[in-house]
Amino acid sequence: MKKMLAALLAALMVLSLAACGASSAPAATAAPATEAPAATEAPAATEAAAPAKVYNIGICQLVQHPALDAATQGFKDALVAKLGDSVVFDEQNAQGDSATCSVITTGFVSNQYDLIMANATPALLAAVSATDTIPILGTSVTDFASALAVDAAADGSLGMNVSGTSDGVPAQLYADCVMELVPDAKKVSILYCSAEPNSVLQADQFIACMDAIGVATEVFTFSDSNDIQSVTNAAVDGADALYIPTDNTAASNMTIVSGVCEPAGIPVICGEEGMCSGGGLATVSISYYDIGTACGEMAYDILVNGADISKIPVGYSQNPVKKYNADYAAAIGFTLPEGYEAITE
Repeated sequence: MKKMLAALLAALMVLSLAACGASSAPAATAAPATEAPAATEAPAATEAAAPAKVYNIGICQLVQHPALDAATQGFKDALVAKLGDSVVFDEQNAQGDSATCSVITTGFVSNQYDLIMANATPALLAAVSATDTIPILGTSVTDFASALAVDAAADGSLGMNVSGTSDGVPAQLYADCVMELVPDAKKVSILYCSAEPNSVLQADQFIACMDAIGVATEVFTFSDSNDIQSVTNAAVDGADALYIPTDNTAASNMTIVSGVCEPAGIPVICGEEGMCSGGGLATVSISYYDIGTACGEMAYDILVNGADISKIPVGYSQNPVKKYNADYAAAIGFTLPEGYEAITE
């Protein structure tokens, strides 16, 4: 009996050891299986590339006409060439209404855009009223300091969150143009919109040049497009020539101006090429596309390179060219002297 009990106890001990071996073996092999994925996934999480920075830019253009359109296109092309899909434009047109410029630029500020491009003086003034922190680049603005009532530094920088590119041409070049085309002129009328500060500035500079030559001038202003025809009729009466500065309201309504001046046979000297194409005789032309492109390059420098806009001088076109509208010249029977280049579409 004792031998049977001893044998039974020995058998139970063997079974117990076998059971312990069966339960511990899977644990030894399972641990590496659960740890392996963590070891391979960790590097993938740390190596993921950060998303590319996207720059949001608001563009406020005062009105649609060829000069301003060209400046906007140059601005956009310059940035797309450098940033590709990393730049997004919110482009809006105020349709000639300064109040709408304010609504547009206030929206840009609310959206916290990275930069605002203001095309033409009323758009610039609206943007400046809306923010003193977001960088603002203006273009198609004749004189930034006068428009903003600030003193520019000696290098042309404005010391604020504003810079850009000017469409200004020295008034003396327009005075010279008038005297080359109408050397016997006794009176020159000046036509512009009274609501545009840069038009007032250009007119005053032109008057000073004509006074120095000894030719009389008379100013005729309109408040909006509704007055243009009647005011133009008054301006051509008794005038030997008509000068129109780079005035946005006039530029958008050159068909009306031409409808009065062409039958009267009046030489019309315009502030820029788009106006001249629309119904003038001659201009001292700059490339609005080029000043827009230069403005876009400034934007890249500010956004990507961290340039301080308050220290960036306002830029100017370096290559004004005397041009003429061949169709208008033929219509009034006018022959241009040498040195004038025909405008081509």
